[in-house]
Amino acid sequence: QVQLRESGPGLVKPSQTLILTCTVSGGSLTTNYYDWNWIRQPPGKGLEWMGAIAYSGGTYYSPSLKSRTSISRDTSSNQFTLQLNSVTPEDTAVYYCAKAETPFGVVTARYFDYWGQGTQVTVSS
Repeated sequence: QVQLRESGPGLVKPSQTLILTCTVSGGSLTTNYYDWNWIRQPPGKGLEWMGAIAYSGGTYYSPSLKSRTSISRDTSSNQFTLQLNSVTPEDTAVYYCAKAETPFGVVTARYFDYWGQGTQVTVSS
């Protein structure tokens, strides 16, 4: 059973950098065909996929956030991290980390199977 847990500040000031960490247990960041995602949900809106880091270490980002987003990992501690620069109040959301699997690398078969409980981040001065 894979478990994910988000951690980080609940309040960030505008223009600052948000850093969130996801700690993974019961699974490895380097297992073939797993990728590790950040997803957020602003109040009253739907889920927004932000980006992911694959088992290979490759990273993928939403085009709308790519210029402000960086995802990295620490395989020794089984953690991956989201960095979001120059935050604004529009970045206020519940942030989730989640595991996805792409069986045998078939992109059309990709699915999400484990999620963290989410962490509220508010951007306000």
